[in-house]
Amino acid sequence: MGNKRRNLGDTQPMQPVNPQRAERAERRTQRGQKNYREAYERELEYRRAVSRTPAPQNRSGQRSRSRQQESSLSAIIQQMRKKKKKEGTKYFDYDLLLVIIFLMCFGLIMLYSTSAYTAQVENGNDMFYFTKQAIIGAVGILIMLAVSKIDYHIYAAFHTEIFLVAMVLMALVKTPLGMELNGARRWIQLPGNMSFQPAEVTKIAVILFISYKLCEYGKKAYGIRGWLKIGAYGGVAAGGVFVLTDNLSTAIIVMAITVLLLFLVHPKTKRFVVFACVVLVLAVIVVVYLKIQISDMATSTDFRMRRIIAWLNPEANSDKDSYQFLQGLYAIGSGGFFGKGLGNSTQKLSAIPEAQNDMILTVICEELGVFGAILILCLFGFMLYRLMFIARNAPDLYGSLIAAGIFSHIALQVILNIAVVTGLIPTTGVTLPFISYGGTAVVFLLAEMGIALGISSKIELKD
Repeated sequence: MGNKRRNLGDTQPMQPVNPQRAERAERRTQRGQKNYREAYERELEYRRAVSRTPAPQNRSGQRSRSRQQESSLSAIIQQMRKKKKKEGTKYFDYDLLLVIIFLMCFGLIMLYSTSAYTAQVENGNDMFYFTKQAIIGAVGILIMLAVSKIDYHIYAAFHTEIFLVAMVLMALVKTPLGMELNGARRWIQLPGNMSFQPAEVTKIAVILFISYKLCEYGKKAYGIRGWLKIGAYGGVAAGGVFVLTDNLSTAIIVMAITVLLLFLVHPKTKRFVVFACVVLVLAVIVVVYLKIQISDMATSTDFRMRRIIAWLNPEANSDKDSYQFLQGLYAIGSGGFFGKGLGNSTQKLSAIPEAQNDMILTVICEELGVFGAILILCLFGFMLYRLMFIARNAPDLYGSLIAAGIFSHIALQVILNIAVVTGLIPTTGVTLPFISYGGTAVVFLLAEMGIALGISSKIELKD
């Protein structure tokens, strides 16, 4: 019996675990988790400290935060508040808030005027686009006000995580969650027949990420190695936008924001002037070459190349690729200086495809004339002026760079949109901020404005 071999199928009790060994293993696991958690918390504290890097001083050696720099509305409100407080007053840019709301309201009016006919024909409801944009705008304003209450230094603590989330969201476009619209796969399908464009998140992520890296590198960003590192970060983001969402215009904007932020912190401008001249010369050479070879490329199937061909020779493609562009020019030309009157555009009656999107400025010019276009430019100019004021008076370098990044984003989109509708550059699909139809773009633009307002609330004005 004693020599009988045990069958492997026999049920035998397991050997009891040594309690001391199990306790030591558990302590090692807890110690490792604790060390990782402590290291991550130290990293977050380091990031917060970097985000509070003092902003450069002006020539007089002091930061400019005098009450004389306040504009009328903010000055009145802050003066009323000061009656209750003896010491320095916290600032809030009500002028920026006012111009945002005004642009949103003006955009809704022009959106309805532009899209009513198309919405009635396609959806049986002339307020289809207006209603969706109004709801999204209202939600976006609430998000903007909520974001303005958040201390912007928290973005520095999680700048890497925000950047990675943006890249992952763009990667989801390549999965079954991705959604194709008008031949482009750039959206993520959401419940309730809604969509989401992750490239808009990348714009904010790049502003927050590059601003932090410039604070962290300090003077190291002035050297070639610093240039390459910052450029690599921006290149990764721009490359992700282009490869994952096939969106060249947004990729250009993302890379341009990176270059402009680097330009703002660099003490010397000569390198950037040389770089800009080289890019301009190369662009001219490419355009001249394409102009010479246009006959050989007329049969190209690449949609970007066809857009360039249509831009170089619009008359030859008036019934195809340059149709929208030419109809937009007709609308601008027929409007004159004061326009035909609100709602009296004829080109919006199916002549301009998707007029409520990136071509909405052409309808504005037709109905309100050059005067209406100048009014819009003045509004955007005032918005950029307020963002510049916030950037100059932010309490630290991180806040200044974020405000400057938002300034760059808005300025680039306005310039590119105007350049497209006037024929200065090929069609790119860049929308006019706060005015063109588009849910994701409006929400994230308002979120950016919330960040800028949050930075303004940290400014301390002194007599």
